[in-house]
Amino acid sequence: MPILEAAQLVSPTLGQVLEFGQGMTTAATTSELPVVIIGAGMAGLACACYLHRAGRLVLVLEAADAVGGRVRTDVTAEGFRLDRGFQVLQTKYPEVQHLIDYGALQLQTFRSGAVIRLPNGQQTTLVNPLQQPTAAFSALTSRVGTLPDKLRIASLAQHVRGFTSGQLLSRNSTNQLDTATFLRQYGWSEQIIDNFFRPFFGGVYLDRSLSTAANFFEFVFKHFVEGEVAIPALGMQQIPEQLAARLPQGSIRLNTPVSAIRELEVELTTGEILAAATVVVATDGTTAAHLLPPASEPLPPQWRQTTCTYFAAPAPAARPDKLLRLNAAPDALAHNVAFSSDVSSAYAPAGQQLVSVSTHGEHGLSEEELTARLRQELAAWFGPAASQWQHLRTYVIPQALPVYAAGQPARQPLKLHDTLYRCGDHTAYPSLNAAIASGREVAEAILSA
Repeated sequence: MPILEAAQLVSPTLGQVLEFGQGMTTAATTSELPVVIIGAGMAGLACACYLHRAGRLVLVLEAADAVGGRVRTDVTAEGFRLDRGFQVLQTKYPEVQHLIDYGALQLQTFRSGAVIRLPNGQQTTLVNPLQQPTAAFSALTSRVGTLPDKLRIASLAQHVRGFTSGQLLSRNSTNQLDTATFLRQYGWSEQIIDNFFRPFFGGVYLDRSLSTAANFFEFVFKHFVEGEVAIPALGMQQIPEQLAARLPQGSIRLNTPVSAIRELEVELTTGEILAAATVVVATDGTTAAHLLPPASEPLPPQWRQTTCTYFAAPAPAARPDKLLRLNAAPDALAHNVAFSSDVSSAYAPAGQQLVSVSTHGEHGLSEEELTARLRQELAAWFGPAASQWQHLRTYVIPQALPVYAAGQPARQPLKLHDTLYRCGDHTAYPSLNAAIASGREVAEAILSA
């Protein structure tokens, strides 16, 4: 895959880096000014990397204390690595393949499949027979659905392989359907919809109602079939940090919130005015709606919420299976469970195991109430010892993913006028792939202007 190595990127002079790193005035000529990118999430960093590779000056302004946006990892004093919300990397996402150096991330992969806790409390394992042929019998005999249901999974896998990612996303026939309707029309039973699709893709969408547009379901399904699900050895924040490391020193300013955008000017909350050749708003959709003119971004996007609760447990003696755990019970709060340190040992200190528990949607519980309820569910699921697992931290993420409803365009305009652009997954569909794609497309538009 093509990798943007730092040595291949064209760097501005040190004087230029220091000049625009400290701010510039409108007296400077446009040719000397940087493209100012507001937001150092994945879209903004991707845009900056592509512009920098082409020799353009860039200045990235980030309100937070580190790059990454929603892709962040905290390291505790004990040595646990806590991603801010359970997140994974799809290795076959085309935009990710083109931009990210997988080897440098030391990717660690989950097994393809899941252990599913059925509403009656029994467990069943569904391992992807398309990737692991020796597991085909287990998949066919799993109680997750009927035999015709499972054969339809193989049928859909063959179907989506016949399309590119872009073709699937642009299919108007599936864009007009929500996922639940699509699944029923395809012929799947309510048994497999409730026992597999709702807990699994409900976790991908953060939407167990499966109201997300079906063209995105086909897109995600294709990449689960063809690729692997992975995490960087040292946490998800290694992905944006890899991109940030390709930019010249001084071209990213952290703890630098923006208060207003005017033509070819950006005003910081400190009152400092920065001049720009072009402005790119690469923030989340809600922040973009406040910064951009109403005609450009009339309404902030709707969001999916998730809560990620981390526990520490004694490391198991048995060899880990590296499978995600899904809960099909409709009234559960522990929707999916991942033993992240079983996939990458660096996520937990020696002798410890990191347990990530995701609860999707609003639950109305305090942190203490949620932790107590989760311990009860986990003890029923994993045994009495789970009630003693140490609570590490709870992340409530009200703006985890933008809503992508049936009928919503797969692409929204990125160019707002000649010197103002926007990017981010809220302009397309909710994924890392969309964030990077929008950043690349904005960079290409600026370079061709």
